[in-house]
Amino acid sequence: MTTQADQEKIIVEAFINGQNVKSLSQLAKENPTNPSEIVGYFPVTTREQAVEAIEAAAGAFKTWKQTSVDERIMMMRKAIEKIRAAENEIVHLLSREHGKPLYDAHGEIYVSLMWMEFACNEVTSALQEEIQTHENGKTILSYDPIGVVAAISPWNYPIALSTIKIAPALLAGNTIVLKPSPFAPLAAAKVAEIIASEFPAGVINVVHGDADVGVELTTNPHVTKIAFTGGTATAKHIIRAASETIKDMTLELGGNDAAIFLASFDVHDERAMRRIVISNFLTTGQICMIAKRVYVHRSIYDEFVEKYIEAANRWIRIGDPFDSNTTVGPVNNLKQKNVVLGLVEDAQKRGATVIPLGQILDQKLFDQGYYLQPTLVLGCDVHDPIVVEEQFGPTVPILPFDDEEQVIQLHNESIYGLTSSVWGKEEDAISVARQLEAGTTMINTAAVQGLDVRFPFGGFKQSGIGREYGTEGIRTYTEKHVINVPKTLDLPYIPE
Repeated sequence: MTTQADQEKIIVEAFINGQNVKSLSQLAKENPTNPSEIVGYFPVTTREQAVEAIEAAAGAFKTWKQTSVDERIMMMRKAIEKIRAAENEIVHLLSREHGKPLYDAHGEIYVSLMWMEFACNEVTSALQEEIQTHENGKTILSYDPIGVVAAISPWNYPIALSTIKIAPALLAGNTIVLKPSPFAPLAAAKVAEIIASEFPAGVINVVHGDADVGVELTTNPHVTKIAFTGGTATAKHIIRAASETIKDMTLELGGNDAAIFLASFDVHDERAMRRIVISNFLTTGQICMIAKRVYVHRSIYDEFVEKYIEAANRWIRIGDPFDSNTTVGPVNNLKQKNVVLGLVEDAQKRGATVIPLGQILDQKLFDQGYYLQPTLVLGCDVHDPIVVEEQFGPTVPILPFDDEEQVIQLHNESIYGLTSSVWGKEEDAISVARQLEAGTTMINTAAVQGLDVRFPFGGFKQSGIGREYGTEGIRTYTEKHVINVPKTLDLPYIPE
């Protein structure tokens, strides 16, 4: 349960050129479990301060890019140890400002550190200069730092989706300006400052604020790369804003990830049923790669729904994030709660059946916070909004299908293609997976349970541009530089 120490209000400031910079105004971040409680305050960074942060990063880049990879790794490893030492403090802050249960907040730190460690271990080989000697002479391929990175992170996994940008950008020799989401700014800012304490001034800068700051980050000519995780609609604005200066971009965007259960899936596999429930409702359904629509072969549909409800009612326990019995916390913010409510109410009006899932541990707490009871939605049309739109909350539609051709078409007609999952006999599942338009397809698991940071992650279509994680997630913060040394300097077809 929440302790007295947890009630202390956290104040974060902009962090520019190695210093905390005060702003004229601050915003309060409420606790979504109890919105009357203020967790802390974060600044409204001005556009002028955003310019200062970008210029500090640009200035630092001139010397930082000259450091050796070994030096960068050493600094990053020290930062990793500091984060690990402060994990409990960070986790408690994250749970209070976000609404994540403690186990989930620890999981976010786990994934963040796993990626940072991988990046440290992989960066030397990822950036290794390649030299080829051939019949035309010699060619050198180097991976050079790209410059100042503007990193804009979302609220659902604020630490993991900040460090996924910070670690490879810095290890590759870039400098960075991070803007956390105003819906979860505190823990991400604290982690960024911990990392910054091991690096020279100006290498990492943190700004907060509204659209003016975002515009500066996406239009300033000193910024050479934008790394953004968030909604597809926002990404369209970013692309337009950045077009004047043709910036490099990595965009990890929305998804409407499908889970497909083939006729060969064993509905009596309790562990598999638990995995799909977790894949739907971990982090209260607020994960880009969570399974948001479920298609089940008609031959097993009725029994699947029965077993799904049993598994969901066993695992889902809605309550205080600091209660060890809680598996599902509140929705992060009132706006998102209303989005999910609207989709569920629309489905009901269209004739769907909405089934509440799980156990509410504390009704009084539930009523005061941004809580929603997870729901299963049956009887939808395949083109209803709750099926084709990204809910980003604790509700999931389950629909029957008749054959593989039909479900592959339903999957691929989406404008999104981030992740997907196929469940059943491995050979059958892989055969279907090969025909799906998605950046990652998991077999007999889904969402975070199937994530592997050693391999690239990103989406098809409007789910994004580029890849994060893996070697590719490091090299995306570099420019390929080809140096040619021809053996023959004169070309035979050019006249004397």
